[in-house]
Amino acid sequence: MSRLTDLIAQTKAKDPQMGSDLEREFKALSSRRSFGLNFERHRPETIELPNRPVRKGDKVRVLPLRGETKKSDQKLWLVKNIVKKSEQWIANLVELNSTEPENKKVTIENLVVVTEFRDKIYPGLISTGQVERSEAKPFHSVINGENYHVLKALTYTHRGKFDAIYIDPPYNSGAKDWKYNNDYVESDDLYRHSKWLAFMERRLKIARELLNPKASALILTIDEKEYLRIGLLLEQIFPEANIQMISSLINAKGIIRANEFSRTNEFIFFVLLGEQQICPEIISDNSRKVRWASLRRTDLESARGTKKGGPEQFYPIYVDRKTCKIVKIGSPLKPHEDRNTVASMDGCDTIFPIREKGDIEMNWGLTIPTLKERLSKGYVKAVRSGKKNIKTTIYYLTSGPIEEIESGALLVTSQGEDGSVELAYSEGKASMPTTQWNRDSHNAQSHGSNLVKTLLPDRAFPFPKSLYAVEDALRIVVKNNPSANVLDFFAGSGTTAHAVMRLNKQDSGKRISISVTNNEVAAQEQLEMLSKGFRPGDSEWEALGICEYITKPRVKAAITGVNSDGRKITDGYNSDSYKFIDEFPISEGFEQNVEFFTLTYESPLIVSHNLAFERIAPILWLRAGSIGKRIEIIPNEGWAVVEAYGVLIDLDKTSEFIIKVKNTVTCKFAYIVTNDDRRFQSVARVLPDGVEAVRLYESYLNNFQFANGEQ
Repeated sequence: MSRLTDLIAQTKAKDPQMGSDLEREFKALSSRRSFGLNFERHRPETIELPNRPVRKGDKVRVLPLRGETKKSDQKLWLVKNIVKKSEQWIANLVELNSTEPENKKVTIENLVVVTEFRDKIYPGLISTGQVERSEAKPFHSVINGENYHVLKALTYTHRGKFDAIYIDPPYNSGAKDWKYNNDYVESDDLYRHSKWLAFMERRLKIARELLNPKASALILTIDEKEYLRIGLLLEQIFPEANIQMISSLINAKGIIRANEFSRTNEFIFFVLLGEQQICPEIISDNSRKVRWASLRRTDLESARGTKKGGPEQFYPIYVDRKTCKIVKIGSPLKPHEDRNTVASMDGCDTIFPIREKGDIEMNWGLTIPTLKERLSKGYVKAVRSGKKNIKTTIYYLTSGPIEEIESGALLVTSQGEDGSVELAYSEGKASMPTTQWNRDSHNAQSHGSNLVKTLLPDRAFPFPKSLYAVEDALRIVVKNNPSANVLDFFAGSGTTAHAVMRLNKQDSGKRISISVTNNEVAAQEQLEMLSKGFRPGDSEWEALGICEYITKPRVKAAITGVNSDGRKITDGYNSDSYKFIDEFPISEGFEQNVEFFTLTYESPLIVSHNLAFERIAPILWLRAGSIGKRIEIIPNEGWAVVEAYGVLIDLDKTSEFIIKVKNTVTCKFAYIVTNDDRRFQSVARVLPDGVEAVRLYESYLNNFQFANGEQ
């Protein structure tokens, strides 16, 4: 061992990079287990950054000429300098990792910047759009970027803050479902499994840093090709966790495969950290319907003015014309007071208990105090009917269903936007989930593929998860945490974000999801685009990438209820309604917000000189909770404060800044831009309790100083 150490030291003196590589491999070999999961830690992954401008000192690859479909030269080159000749920018290159390096001159348009996972990165974010439907709720995020680098970025914003991570990684089927170092891993690759494990290990190690150590869960789905290996890897990365595996039926008919058993199921690993609890489930029975009674009395003995119809039960109810929400209950009318003289409310219909036949004035079935109590609990609702939705009927829950709610026989599955409860009968008492899931709602064809077709009728996405399968898995770990942070760094079509929004609707939660995916174009489409002369980075190419073509439009369609064709979702998927625990029209969408981002790669020098603020701004906002307004540019006043955080650049304005922070009770972070630690501490000391002081840009730069590819 000592001899090897000496030889490595000698090598490092002559060739620092080679010496470091040898030292890393030596450490990996010497730390191998005699028992457990042993695999090759392949050379760090590389990623091409087609949208990143070429700069002096960059690592690059030379691209094939436009129109060629052959693979690009995988050699790495270093940009020595860039010069302008005849209106073209030319890069002078020197070959890397070669004993006799070659030199070459190439126009920069035929180069693509490459980063290795051992390289330091300094991330930023550019907003590419948003959907906002609720001022009171935080924003979900969809981030377009290499997931390893986005995970690194999240170590600055969310270290130890995620309550749940749900991932559906590539299953390593050998069918061009994922790449390693810019190559598809084929089924005949001798290192197929070890490459996949190296790929997963790097990401799971960062995921561990992001999970809340006090109580959180990692949920990972996989099929039989890698479930044994990933199970061992999870045990090695999370040795203290409680790990269980579920078998879940996703296609009862089975997927036919040559000379293999037809696949009907997949496996789900639950990795429970700290004090994370499994929430018991009560399975609802949607076949039994709950009866809502009409609030208007029907018998003539209860008409207005009769002995059974006291004057205190004839009063107006005001219903919002747009939302059908009951907004006010008016005062009782005097016995001979004309109802037409009652004042109206702007934007509302005034509803009295009038019997349609004969225009007879009746009475409501509840007194005002009782009605208000039941309305506050969601036990009263207004429903429109008729061909033009002009008839409004008030319904309420009678004492029978209320007693069933209190006993647990009747479940409150969600609460509508009008405040009324959604109900379903339970099939039994709450019980712990089993390790074998056989539920119609988890059918990937019916509730994955078909649902995506409804949201994106003009687009195809292979093997999306059932929305309800993801929803059920998440509910088990975040049901009792309505403010949970949820991450999916293999976001695919965006099912996890969709599931979190459904959970929020069911209990008025404010859970936040962050979905991460790259903008990879499918293998066959890549060949077609290359043959037409397009390359990664071209707008035509990027428009067909998974993030731009599938993930973003799917999440947008789910929130707005409008599909990718721009039409309201009124038909197609199971009569245009969500099913099972919470049934409502897909066209209603969700009162949720989302913002879309693309990852950028910044220069630490530019960051430290406060010249990258617009790209760092979304990261500061994410760290502060993704809620409210964002400080987008450097404020002219030298400081700015919004709902969740503040930024102080001119420390001479500290007094004004502190006053504003104290008056903004929701402000939890103060970003202070200074290179002087003494001045930073002086500001931090006078901040209100509960406001965290963060020094810029030291905290940001220090967070990303370590190499991004330890193996």
